[in-house]
Amino acid sequence: MPANDRKLSDEELGRIDPDTYRRMVKRPVQFILDNIRSRHNVGSIFRTADAFGLERLVLCGLTPCPPHRDIEKTALGATASVPWTHRTAALDVVFDLQAKGYRVLAFEQTALALSLNEVRPLSGVPVALVLGNELHGVDDAVVQACDSCLTVPQIGTKHSLNVSVCAGIAAWWSLQAFGPPEP
Repeated sequence: MPANDRKLSDEELGRIDPDTYRRMVKRPVQFILDNIRSRHNVGSIFRTADAFGLERLVLCGLTPCPPHRDIEKTALGATASVPWTHRTAALDVVFDLQAKGYRVLAFEQTALALSLNEVRPLSGVPVALVLGNELHGVDDAVVQACDSCLTVPQIGTKHSLNVSVCAGIAAWWSLQAFGPPEP
């Protein structure tokens, strides 16, 4: 580290309180969590949604909901700032958001999936990003209903990422259309 560099304090970072965060303009980006099992992954996705100023999380199916200590362990309070709802079926959410003008994209490995390094989000078009179960991915019917599928380019032997890591990459990718978060 350069001699004149240093870590910033919380005050210098300009962190805002949850009430201010709830009132600020959000990116028109939502995550649809399709049957995610791990409370730690859910908490991490809440924290990512907070960091990138996303509009909402929709927790579907068996995805665990706050409050729960294991969610809070990784969310670090983001469940208090990020709007969220629970819905029984992700498929219904996909259709509802498409009817409202959202482009719904699943992160899933399909024959016609587009690699993130080959596609940019459409400027100004609200987007919902579907993230699937840690073992089975996004439900087949949900994949079929989505406007398209996306993948994160990888070169390793696993060809998959932890869903919370994928969420971080997806949120960062969405900034190409909507710009960085502004307090």
